[in-house]
Amino acid sequence: MAEPFRIRDATEADIPSITAIYRWEVESGVATFEEVAPSEQDMLGRMTAIKRLALPYLVAERTDGILGYAYAGLFHPRAAYRYTLEDTVYIRLDGRRLGVARALLVELIARCEAIGCRQMMALITYSTDNASVALHTALGFRSMGVAQAVGFKLGRWLDVAYMQRPIGAADSISPDRPVLGLPSPQRNNDA
Repeated sequence: MAEPFRIRDATEADIPSITAIYRWEVESGVATFEEVAPSEQDMLGRMTAIKRLALPYLVAERTDGILGYAYAGLFHPRAAYRYTLEDTVYIRLDGRRLGVARALLVELIARCEAIGCRQMMALITYSTDNASVALHTALGFRSMGVAQAVGFKLGRWLDVAYMQRPIGAADSISPDRPVLGLPSPQRNNDA
């Protein structure tokens, strides 16, 4: 039986583990299209930028260390996209198939809903047996299509699946609060 893990907010002390998990994916995997592994300082800067927006950055931890991490980032930088976020989840090799990614993503979605966001996007390197696509589908994401051969890494062309999940009130009502430090859109009450 696998040792239990817990989900918590990531801290600066987690950066070496987060960097190691991501470095493997950059150098050996295809979940990211980045080809040069960032330094710990780079990863700290990225975490700081996410947290500066008051967005969640989480880790899954057990006694032998960090099993994986997840965060929500901007889907696009323009103001009208402020209610739509993109999820990112990376899992240590020996932490896969233990429910870590699911636990991280469930908590990430809940935290994004709590701050008033309405849509979650996922851009996933696509293959027909991709565990990440299956996980996102199981958690209510729907396919928005596949962009074919948009990346070239490790000697092969890679496709990207676009997936989307409504969160909270989604598009059923207008936003009721500002998010990402930006004001709520103006409402036209002059029917």
